[in-house]
Amino acid sequence: MTDARPDTLTILVVRSGGFAGLSREWRVRSDDHPEVDWVRLVEACPWDAVSPPDHSRDQFVWRIEAHAPVKRRRATLPDSRVRGAWRSLVDQVKAVNAKPSTER
Repeated sequence: MTDARPDTLTILVVRSGGFAGLSREWRVRSDDHPEVDWVRLVEACPWDAVSPPDHSRDQFVWRIEAHAPVKRRRATLPDSRVRGAWRSLVDQVKAVNAKPSTER
């Protein structure tokens, strides 16, 4: 990986819970995958409209964070609310973690 630029956006997605209670984590830095419009994906998510998750047994809970040099965002959502823009962001972060980066 290269050194992060000052305008680098870092996105963290953590899924926890489920039947086994295990956690999985995916992370991406925008400068490692410039082919993706990360800012658009992050801005499309309704960060201010997130209500506390309703913890039901055996349900996945997602923690999604976006860290930019000037602004940090964080949301915790039950699996049932990871739809629309949230699903697009989560799926893209997971997708770039599934294939090797050319920078690694």
